[in-house]
Amino acid sequence: METTPAIDIRYLRVDYGNFVAVDDLTLQVPAGEVFGLVGPNGAGKTSTFRVLTTLMEPTYGEVILSGVDVLEDIEMARRIVGYMPDLAPVPSDLKVGEFLEFHAAAHGLGTRAQRRDRVAECLEEVALADQRDHWCKALSRGQTQRVVLAKTLLHRPSILILDEPASGLDPLARRDLRQALRKLAATGATVFVSSHILSELAEMCSSLCVMNRGRLLASGTAEEVRDQLGRNEKTLTVSLLTRHQDAAVWLKSQEAVHDLQVVGEQLVFGFTGNDDGQADLMEGLIRLGARMRAFEEKRSSFEEILVDVAETNRRA
Repeated sequence: METTPAIDIRYLRVDYGNFVAVDDLTLQVPAGEVFGLVGPNGAGKTSTFRVLTTLMEPTYGEVILSGVDVLEDIEMARRIVGYMPDLAPVPSDLKVGEFLEFHAAAHGLGTRAQRRDRVAECLEEVALADQRDHWCKALSRGQTQRVVLAKTLLHRPSILILDEPASGLDPLARRDLRQALRKLAATGATVFVSSHILSELAEMCSSLCVMNRGRLLASGTAEEVRDQLGRNEKTLTVSLLTRHQDAAVWLKSQEAVHDLQVVGEQLVFGFTGNDDGQADLMEGLIRLGARMRAFEEKRSSFEEILVDVAETNRRA
């Protein structure tokens, strides 16, 4: 049975004068996922998010959020969406609880006691329950980001739009943020999060997509994105104790092996096969009688892939 996507974007275009920021973007995000949007600066990520959150009208296209047409029913769309912009500020002259209670009142969330309870729930969700009476100006960068996330959760949105939420965070703060987002998705919320760091999203998200110069280049799991971008090749290094030359001759005969080099006891080569093919190589070397000390795999980092994609598109 086919389910309605939480986010359904159809032929979205955003122009700024003669500049095309988003170019006929079509994308669906399933409910209950942490879904990543990655691309270099200028890829169209923020423009896409501003349309999704009703902050700007597109040149044309459709955006449906949980069955609600964003362009036709702005008020309903705003009830189901929570938006966390890049580098969102917090006031230095308020305590964390005061800041959140102000926004809870702006959302009209019941009585004062009910708002206080909801603030406590949101602080618990982002692991900041002990920071309620701390001044906002005393928060670390990671704590500030999580307070803004707590603010975004106050009205219980079913869809969260987060623009570069991990920007500038240290590794520990990024880990805490990943845990908070996964916990939210486990409750049924849909999290659509952007970053220019692909490896960061690969760790954080169940699925992701890649944009560059306003266009969608690939979408799916991290492995599917690698395949769609044609960057799923591996470099394999085999360390052998015996039969180096026999192993080199045999490997050169394998269709998926190329650019083989013998470096001392190591055979280093490119490999275009899948995991089963890689396992077959290991079995073949063992049948050949080669004593294997190590079998290592290296792939291009997601950052290298993204830089390569951006540079290729720039030259096109």
